[in-house]
Amino acid sequence: MPHETQGSERCGGSPFTRRPGKPLFLLAAQALAVVLAGCAGGIDLRKAAVDEGAVTGSVAPAALQPNDILLSDQFTIRDAVSSADPASVRKSGLAWANDRTGSRGSVIALVETMRKDMPCRRFVTSRESFDGVKRYTGEICRVVGDLWQVSSFQEG
Repeated sequence: MPHETQGSERCGGSPFTRRPGKPLFLLAAQALAVVLAGCAGGIDLRKAAVDEGAVTGSVAPAALQPNDILLSDQFTIRDAVSSADPASVRKSGLAWANDRTGSRGSVIALVETMRKDMPCRRFVTSRESFDGVKRYTGEICRVVGDLWQVSSFQEG
């Protein structure tokens, strides 16, 4: 073979030239890339408009009733009070927040007592919610193991 012919083969020649050892899928991928590159230049994103006809939807979360909101907050307060150290709460208070309802507050008094050989904790807490700021007194008692139950929860 003359030198000129060999030189063009060494420089690569056409990208679609199949050489021994060049996989067929690579040749197909190169052809696809060339075709797609020609299609990409025809879209001007500055002239693209918002499609007002497209409608999307979502499923709204189930709305909580006022009693459900208060009950959910009671459970959040129960969990905070049951896991707190009563001595540290007396010194600095205990903040709580319920992401589900948007309510929050702080436990400002916490006293631990014993009832039927099980610990109970009486507390005073504030509760800020969509319906205002209120003060509650409550008590939780350990039922079994680490399971605590709300014994009382009253406004005032």
